[in-house]
Amino acid sequence: MRFDVLTLFPEILEGYLQQSILKLAIQRDLVQVKLWNFRDWATSKRKSVDDTPYGGGPGMLIMCPPVFGAVEAVQQDCEPQGQLIMLTPQGRKLDQKLVEQLAQHKRMLLLCGRYEGFDDRIRQGLQPLEVSVGDFICNGGEVPAMLMIDAVIRLIPGVLGDETSHKHDSFSESGMLEYPQFTRPREFRGMTVPEVLLNGNHLEIQRWQQQQSLQRTRERRSDLVPLSYSEEELNLKKQKRKRRPQTPRDTGTDET
Repeated sequence: MRFDVLTLFPEILEGYLQQSILKLAIQRDLVQVKLWNFRDWATSKRKSVDDTPYGGGPGMLIMCPPVFGAVEAVQQDCEPQGQLIMLTPQGRKLDQKLVEQLAQHKRMLLLCGRYEGFDDRIRQGLQPLEVSVGDFICNGGEVPAMLMIDAVIRLIPGVLGDETSHKHDSFSESGMLEYPQFTRPREFRGMTVPEVLLNGNHLEIQRWQQQQSLQRTRERRSDLVPLSYSEEELNLKKQKRKRRPQTPRDTGTDET
């Protein structure tokens, strides 16, 4: 998977690329991230990329020439040209379903706006997929771009240590919120790990996880599941999940 991030501030992403799972994925050549600066395609002597909006109004808009020049050049940098995405609060809201669709692409070009946004002819002419990370406003598209990269790379084979772990995340597979999880110590400040997780009975553990997932979803995000959705129906949806191998943590021992 290759990400091309087009921005006025590539420095914002440089530190992000050197951390954690993404760094390892890049080192293993599972993911590529290329940073591009719109200013490199500015046509004026001062390398201007923005100007005041016609009709008046606050702030500045990113102009067409540097963006069109950058996108067309980057698209030709390698094959395929990739899915062009404009990060904008007016776009389709990013959710797990969209993340799964985006993960099918081999390449994505992410347009990061600044100031008051893009000249609308950029949207009209380039016809990108417009994506919003939520109903709020950021100072630019760089943080949303990092968020999108972070979500998508989890679905790329080999990126996560456990190939099945993302299937149990909130919003994945069942569409429910994830059940609560615990690790050592068994007791902390009077709070204890539920006994069912310590008895080594995988059928009971799975049933408890399903019940907790359904309960949390109803309490916190009832829009994700009809109130009439029964635990039996949830169990049927989860039938395909494979049982995990027994480990010392499953059996309740504290060996390391």
